Amino acid sequence: MQLRQLTSYLESIAPSDYQESYDNSGLIVGDPNMEITGALVCLDSTEEIIEEALALGCNVIIAHHPIVFKGLKTFTGKNYVERVVMNAIRYDIAIYAIHTNLDNVYHQGVNAKIAEKLGLVNTKILAPKKALKKLQAYVPAEISDQVRNALFAAGAGQIPGFKNLSHTSLGVGSKDQQGTAEVKLEVFFARPLKGKIIRALLDNQGDQQISYEISDIENQHVEVGSGMIGELPHPEYEKPFLQFVKKAMKVGCVRHTRLRSRKIHKVALCGGSGGFLLAQAKAQGADIFITADYKYHEFFDADGEILIADIGHYESEQYTIELLYDLISAKFSTFAVYSTEVNTNPVKYL
Repeated sequence: MQLRQLTSYLESIAPSDYQESYDNSGLIVGDPNMEITGALVCLDSTEEIIEEALALGCNVIIAHHPIVFKGLKTFTGKNYVERVVMNAIRYDIAIYAIHTNLDNVYHQGVNAKIAEKLGLVNTKILAPKKALKKLQAYVPAEISDQVRNALFAAGAGQIPGFKNLSHTSLGVGSKDQQGTAEVKLEVFFARPLKGKIIRALLDNQGDQQISYEISDIENQHVEVGSGMIGELPHPEYEKPFLQFVKKAMKVGCVRHTRLRSRKIHKVALCGGSGGFLLAQAKAQGADIFITADYKYHEFFDADGEILIADIGHYESEQYTIELLYDLISAKFSTFAVYSTEVNTNPVKYL
């Protein structure tokens, strides 16, 4: 199997267009056309991970965090980032990162996995993004069904709550002073599908030269965005719930704000550094916000309105390894995939 087959599958779940602007998800080291012998799934690409991949006979590493976030000017081995990249190239090991794009999807994403571990129900994206576009195409009536079906096959019209949704209106276009029946066809689609949508349209226009335009729309895509919010099936008092979180998430230490002597019913969460979502968690009535990387003064922002629980960056995202392993092994049942046995958490607890 070629590397591109694996990465294309992963990007069908978490399109690269959904990553944040500061991120560097995607293929970092390697040739998309290389034959892959096995994949090692991890949270961080470290020197130990390279050694583990070699021992297992894997020539591709699927990591959550990119090993490279910004340009490298030298390769002298002066830090672990340079050494990992150098060793990956030396041993012909590909490194692929699937980071904030996997954070930002609702289905089979990082936060959905956390919500599953915590037993949440009625979940939804905490802060949806504006990730929808609209196509308006002016199509000759006689080929409108063909074009519409091609657009549906490319993924258009598949938005939450609807399948194969389109809007049409009949008009008359003027061509060589003769009236020609024409349909104005409108469909919504997710931002990463733009290339496929345009190809589907143009491949089915024949010699008709269809006119079209694509625009952003203000509606939020409720299945794409940051964080997640859900409910406990049965409300629980704060301290017992924090103890449950500590056990379920395998946490060495939970840092939290003052207990409010109330039951927890609605839970907001974000794997990794999610402090920027506190306002959304409050606005949606969350009783607790679970995330990581909170600074001292940021805890004051709870202001008695919500319980903040910092469970650690690695701890909040560690089940991403399980998530990716399950996705890859289910799709490619005869391909060798391994979960790392190396704990790459740089933070230790006494």
